[in-house]
Amino acid sequence: NPTISDEDVFNEIVEEKEYIGYYNLVNQETQGFKEDACSVKQKNIVVIGIGGSTLGTYAIYKFLKHSKTLTKQLYFLETTDPIDIKSKLEQVDLADTLFIVISKSGTTIETISIFKYIHSLITLDKENTLIITENDSKLNAYAKANSMKTFEIPKDVGGRFSVLSAVGLLPLAIVGIDIDELLLGAKEVHEAFFNVKNSREVYIRVLKKARFLTEYKNSFNINVVFSYSSRLEGFNKWYIQLWGESLGKVDVNSTRQGLTPIGIIGPIDQHSFLQLIVEGKRDKSVTVIKVDDFYSDLKIPPTRLKGLEELDYIDNIEFSSLIKSQADSTIECINNLNDIPCDVITIDGVSEKAIASLMYEYELLTSVCAKFMYINAYDQPGVESGKIILKEKLRNI
Repeated sequence: NPTISDEDVFNEIVEEKEYIGYYNLVNQETQGFKEDACSVKQKNIVVIGIGGSTLGTYAIYKFLKHSKTLTKQLYFLETTDPIDIKSKLEQVDLADTLFIVISKSGTTIETISIFKYIHSLITLDKENTLIITENDSKLNAYAKANSMKTFEIPKDVGGRFSVLSAVGLLPLAIVGIDIDELLLGAKEVHEAFFNVKNSREVYIRVLKKARFLTEYKNSFNINVVFSYSSRLEGFNKWYIQLWGESLGKVDVNSTRQGLTPIGIIGPIDQHSFLQLIVEGKRDKSVTVIKVDDFYSDLKIPPTRLKGLEELDYIDNIEFSSLIKSQADSTIECINNLNDIPCDVITIDGVSEKAIASLMYEYELLTSVCAKFMYINAYDQPGVESGKIILKEKLRNI
């Protein structure tokens, strides 16, 4: 169990800000991204990347795309599944597409493999390709040699913490999402957490939750995020990578640590996973995420269905009210059991500020949990060992 005090953990986080770059992305200048976004003429934007290079961007795009009048279509090529690659490329006019290739190391096998394949279909050059990578990577050298425009991923910003860098801001700006509002949402959380003299709400919330999760990690090792909006499906995927890759580590005492993330969607998973939560083994904590305002007045019409009159009480109820009631019913159901840890996060609405605030707070929560667990949140030696094995296998095919 953690023996470190909240104050000491907070001081360590403050010190960490000096050499871990994601904390300070909220203060960056966006004018360059917006100017480059305005110069893009292509209708389709295809991001080629995997993991931290795509998941955060997808989370924001998925959350916002049906509520915004976006100027372009955004696609993601992130798997080496040949059927997925072909089916996605069939949806776009390659001649009217901008390709954004993202790899922090510049040598990600999945990314370069897809890059090579697309290059065989259409010439990729400075007119239709942008590169986002570290300044000293081989991919950056390739881009410079071919006069392709490049954008930097800072060395002190890890991939899964990079959504508010060029990795996310550039493609999102190009399709018409307000990146200033994204940074504003994250900055408000940043200021509320670090300026504890002005407000302690976020500080207390993050420290309290991190301490609980890590002190009770042996009892409640599975952390379920139950998101009551299909728009948060991308956030769930991003959270799973953030949590798994950051917290599954060996600590300073050579003890294996980790919290197992699960992301599910309400109300869909009320009809499946909720059964496991309610009557299954008590090894899970639950975070329910609600959306306060869906900006939709879609209603259940008073259509008469013979034989189903007993359900007429749902007539004229807005779907947004229905899904919020479903979330509240799940929360009450869990809390009535008195033996399942459950907290609730309510997002104001479907906006850039809302999703960025949520994601930045989860990044902070991840970093604080790592401090309580005496691990490094920012490396991934387990993943790297798998990459080494893969390279050897591919050389022998």
